[in-house]
Amino acid sequence: MDTIDHIDCWGRIRTELRSSIGVDAFNNWIEPLGFLDIVSGMARFSVPTRFIGNWVSRNYADIIIHLFKHEKVEISRLGFEVLQQGKPEQSKPQAAPARQAASAPEPTLVSAPLDSRYTFEQFVVGTPNELAHAAARRVAEGGVVSFNPLFLYGGVGLGKTHLMHAIAHEVRASRPGARVLFLSAEQFMVRFVQALRFKDMHAFKEQLRSVDMLMVDDLQFIAGKNSTQDEFFHTFNALVEQGKQIVISADRSPGEIEGLEERIRSRLQWGLVVDLHPTNYELRLGILHAKAEAQGDIHPNVGLDVQVLEFLAHRISSNVRVLEGALTRLFAFADLVGRDITLDMAQECLADLLRMSDRKVTIDEIQRKVAEHYNLRIADLLSPRRARAVARPRQVAMYLCKSLTSKSLPEIGRKFDGRDHTTVIHAVKRVEGLKQSDSQIADDVELLRRLLEE
Repeated sequence: MDTIDHIDCWGRIRTELRSSIGVDAFNNWIEPLGFLDIVSGMARFSVPTRFIGNWVSRNYADIIIHLFKHEKVEISRLGFEVLQQGKPEQSKPQAAPARQAASAPEPTLVSAPLDSRYTFEQFVVGTPNELAHAAARRVAEGGVVSFNPLFLYGGVGLGKTHLMHAIAHEVRASRPGARVLFLSAEQFMVRFVQALRFKDMHAFKEQLRSVDMLMVDDLQFIAGKNSTQDEFFHTFNALVEQGKQIVISADRSPGEIEGLEERIRSRLQWGLVVDLHPTNYELRLGILHAKAEAQGDIHPNVGLDVQVLEFLAHRISSNVRVLEGALTRLFAFADLVGRDITLDMAQECLADLLRMSDRKVTIDEIQRKVAEHYNLRIADLLSPRRARAVARPRQVAMYLCKSLTSKSLPEIGRKFDGRDHTTVIHAVKRVEGLKQSDSQIADDVELLRRLLEE
């Protein structure tokens, strides 16, 4: 196979990559690659920056090598050469005719594609997310907003990206003339690097700072990247001074993102910082009911036992995406085999998922939750103090350790500052007795159990 054949082969691989990794990732990481040649089992590419080459090598090398082998081209590694500014690319016109290497790309920042499923109508509201939902609604309505920026943070699958998309959908529907820019922090950095490469920072700044609303998803990505943080800081200030709205999401609060500059952290805390808490049982059940109704439209011949929804809401508590994925799998399986969804079928079909979702409560976590509930320090629980205000919470903590973990009595005692296992036995018996006679203790234990099992 000669060089021209290799170029044609790369063209087909590009098409496959666009389909398999998505248009957004393709435009960011694969589009900038210029195929050079194949030498001694190494496919060589030109790249605009070393960063892009390293990223492709870490994240896409395996799939690119696999696709070359599928094309009957044996390669074992990729090589990248950083283009020198002003030096023409010799092989670029042949490698990718659609890409004009001699001219800089347009500096326009294109908004990330929005997911049509992520609207306010499809967002199920409950106690853990009601503040975030209300704040997002307020921003989407327009007019005077008393907080800027709106900073949403939480773990994976709790709804922050859903709310970001919902805001953008609502603004575009109600105010078609508004310029809304929605992009990930990663996309912000890539476009910033491209602007530096082509010495077109003025156009980059002008277009970025002329929007009516800037939305940046997964801000933690720029932590530790000083040049990108510097540009973000100045963009943030420019938009706030113009009275433009900023909406940001991250997996942690501003104060918990390591590597984030203090001046950015301070600016982010100017506005409203909202934590999307882990879902509770009622919210998960509500989400499942909404998703089951949608799945019923897709699979009208599949019956569903409502006990299955209750079972899933109890067993899968860490991630809404996993919860929704489990329901999708059940409907697809039931449709394929021509069965209704029963509790037995759900346990059979989702056995692997249920094993992974089993909650593993730790003694440290129990101590922390009990201390928070009774407004104590963990040091108080571990201390020798015998005052009832300390001793009773300590007994409750020991009882929960025995009930919710597989640790032995001596192990539990050691975690409470080396206490003897007989002390743990006494605490367990004492709390069991109090649960029958003291409604406050019974309520405390049940509440703590639910918090720990969520």
